[in-house]
Amino acid sequence: MDVLGISTGGSIVQHFAADHPDLVRRLVIHSSAHTLSDTAKQLQLEVARLAQQGQWMKAWAILVGSVFPQAGLGKWLSRPLVWFSAWLLSLNAPQDPGDLVVTVEAEDRHAFKDRLGEIAAPTLVVVGDRDPFYTPALFRETAAGIPNARLCLYPNMGHPAGGKQFRRDVLAFLRNEPYDR
Repeated sequence: MDVLGISTGGSIVQHFAADHPDLVRRLVIHSSAHTLSDTAKQLQLEVARLAQQGQWMKAWAILVGSVFPQAGLGKWLSRPLVWFSAWLLSLNAPQDPGDLVVTVEAEDRHAFKDRLGEIAAPTLVVVGDRDPFYTPALFRETAAGIPNARLCLYPNMGHPAGGKQFRRDVLAFLRNEPYDR
């Protein structure tokens, strides 16, 4: 089967593809790498800490805010949207933050670099060069560590990457068609 993992799902599919090579025909790792950046680990741990304290609006504001511009006019223009989104998300906040905390802790410990070579399926790593959770260097290391992998690093895209070229590249890869990158 073809398998696609986005963000934390990208971490999960790395394990799945390495542990079950007979089940994965083609693998797409979307907006993920073999580990989070140190900055992202700190951000996520702060989100988990706030959630454990029941401060969901602050937790969501940090998480949502991380995908918007961090400086300049874009930062200031996005602030109302970040806070409105955080407020909306906090309306459905769970009473028990356990699931979020476990996910953050697992992602914090995700260090798959030494196992990348176990992934046998042809793999496409599709990412944006402005992803706040991973660095271009981490994306390059991930693709370089997987035999028969290629990297599509899109300029000026964040987390998750997207757009027409992204869709064309992923579909061409899944169809085993040539692509123009």
